[in-house]
Amino acid sequence: MKQVVTLILAALCAVSCLSLTGTDNYGATLGELEVALSLEEAYAALPLEGVEVTAGDVNSGASYQAVCDASGTARFTLPDGLYRLSASAQIGEDFFNAARSGIVLNAPGGRTELHLRHSRFGEIVIKELYCGGCRKTPKEGTHQSDKYFILHNNVSETVYLDSLCFGTLSPYNSTATNVWPEGLGYVPVIQCVWQFPGSGKDFPLAPGEDAIVAVNGAVDHAQEYPLSVNLNREDCFVCYNATYFTNKGYHPAPGDKIRTDHILSVVIKTGQANAYPLSVSSPTLVIFRAEGMSIQEFIAREGSVIQVPGSTVDQVVCVPEEWVLDGMEVFDGRSSVNNKRLGPMIDAGFVYQSDTYTGHSLMRRRNEAKSAAAGYEVLQDTNNSTKDFYETEQQSLHD
Repeated sequence: MKQVVTLILAALCAVSCLSLTGTDNYGATLGELEVALSLEEAYAALPLEGVEVTAGDVNSGASYQAVCDASGTARFTLPDGLYRLSASAQIGEDFFNAARSGIVLNAPGGRTELHLRHSRFGEIVIKELYCGGCRKTPKEGTHQSDKYFILHNNVSETVYLDSLCFGTLSPYNSTATNVWPEGLGYVPVIQCVWQFPGSGKDFPLAPGEDAIVAVNGAVDHAQEYPLSVNLNREDCFVCYNATYFTNKGYHPAPGDKIRTDHILSVVIKTGQANAYPLSVSSPTLVIFRAEGMSIQEFIAREGSVIQVPGSTVDQVVCVPEEWVLDGMEVFDGRSSVNNKRLGPMIDAGFVYQSDTYTGHSLMRRRNEAKSAAAGYEVLQDTNNSTKDFYETEQQSLHD
């Protein structure tokens, strides 16, 4: 039976119109770029014909697509410039992702390779991330200490939150220069590693169930700011540590409905911030669990915590990529210059947040067919945020 290759695009902006005269309609010099795709050895026999590759112009924001031939090669005719390449494919039930930045094209052109990596299907996935804040309407000003995210059990068996960790990556914002080269094999978690409580099976999550995590204040923000949300809930976990994060504007004492055993712990603090600095405009978020040792044992090992290049203050924890259960990358929709921080094994794409202080949220898409078959909510998980997430007009927790 012939396998069907389903294309999953890393869609960006409008496609520019090209001529065949050596320049485009704006007079830019054109070059030929060949992109050769490859798969991991275990999947090398799978067909690559028909897989679509996207080339995104880093400076202009334009994007271009080309389809692979039988040899797995996609051919572009592009204006000279700096490009980000990406490709995603579903072959049978398996997902594969690839991304590569910093491709410089100068006429007459050149050839490069793009290696597709197999993506694991996550048991626990990020369902929603609300980080952009809202207006204080009817008062003046803006409010951003109401950030939260929601985790979801995406499989048919009960999973456990016990000892699960999360963090954000360096650099904090997608518009900042990324000092970390590709292919490190780890993700640089900055400022703090947070960990869920529990000794193994204290905090179960049944199939299709959610867990809310208040990144900042676990209080009823909507009581004062109607466009915000109520995070003073019995089902809410909270990031709260008055020793490390002393800014009470961002980390007030949890509300009266918050269970004391729902307070996450700080495994290590590696920066100087007095409030946890999850970006309001363009964060990365990763959830992970240590394997073969505890996270505390890992951090105690030499080389697990290193200095941020160029900084004399900030350090990061080098969390192995294979420990990451799920991750998502947010780009600042107000900027044409955004830099990838997560590799294709975790997230081959990104989701734009159009603006800050709008009350908008970033939501994972529901897989309707799988949800109907399973009898519980199954979310889409291709390890490509461009495909998996979308921006909503309102937070899901808004009353």
